[in-house]
Amino acid sequence: MESPAEILPGVIFYSYLSYERKEKVCFWNHHTLVLQVSGQLVLETSGQKVSITGGELLLIGRNQLGTLTKTPLSGGNYETIVISLQEDLLRKIILEENIEVDKKYIGPPNILIPSNEFLQGYFQSIVPYARISGAEMTDEMGILKVKEGVRLLLHAMPTLRDFLFDFSEPHKIDLEKFMLNNFHFNVPVERFAQLTGRSLASFKRDFQKIFGAPPRQWLQDKRLHTAKHLIETKHKKPSLIYLDLGFESLSHFSHSFRKKFGKAPTEYLNNAGSPNEL
Repeated sequence: MESPAEILPGVIFYSYLSYERKEKVCFWNHHTLVLQVSGQLVLETSGQKVSITGGELLLIGRNQLGTLTKTPLSGGNYETIVISLQEDLLRKIILEENIEVDKKYIGPPNILIPSNEFLQGYFQSIVPYARISGAEMTDEMGILKVKEGVRLLLHAMPTLRDFLFDFSEPHKIDLEKFMLNNFHFNVPVERFAQLTGRSLASFKRDFQKIFGAPPRQWLQDKRLHTAKHLIETKHKKPSLIYLDLGFESLSHFSHSFRKKFGKAPTEYLNNAGSPNEL
């Protein structure tokens, strides 16, 4: 079975795994609702670390960078149902239901949803479309399912209306703090600009003023100096840290490291007295 599989293209997904997998960079354009059917999901962002297991629900806020670790539990598999709560549909719901939003949402960007029989029954009605060969969900049925899910969320936690229906764009946030917390994510500079509430030109201009270097140069140097610190002081294997620091391959990391510091990362590791080898 392909994983993830689309139950409703671009909206409802089913993920199945029989082995652990870590997805380094995930970006959520839309609010996303996750039901953990089995196994464990760990979400890590710069500000939160959330773990869910079978039967638990997580609402992930839009405009975020994060890391997902998917782990089947002993003797079982990993299964999730994921629903993308896209803005255009949420706007339709707020009009159809005449929902009033009291204020801008200021709480945590990722929320554990207390499960109840209604939500569990809702998700169980979706699972057969993933597990049963030949079962198909029409577009019309899929949209109805998403709307039903939103209504059940609001029934379980009425305060979620401020979260779900906050359509404001990211405000111009503290660029220095954001970049120091998120430099390790391997995403385009354009994405960093968007997440800090700036145009690309404004982002580059503000970045140069704060850090004294262009974004790409600073990101490369920051990641390499962080790697050197982890190797020398924490005795971390280069093969275990290059992905976590935003490098696409070990060879690219090693080449950049040698060019920056004059030695291969393994030489620093050996000089640090670590018994580990690459």
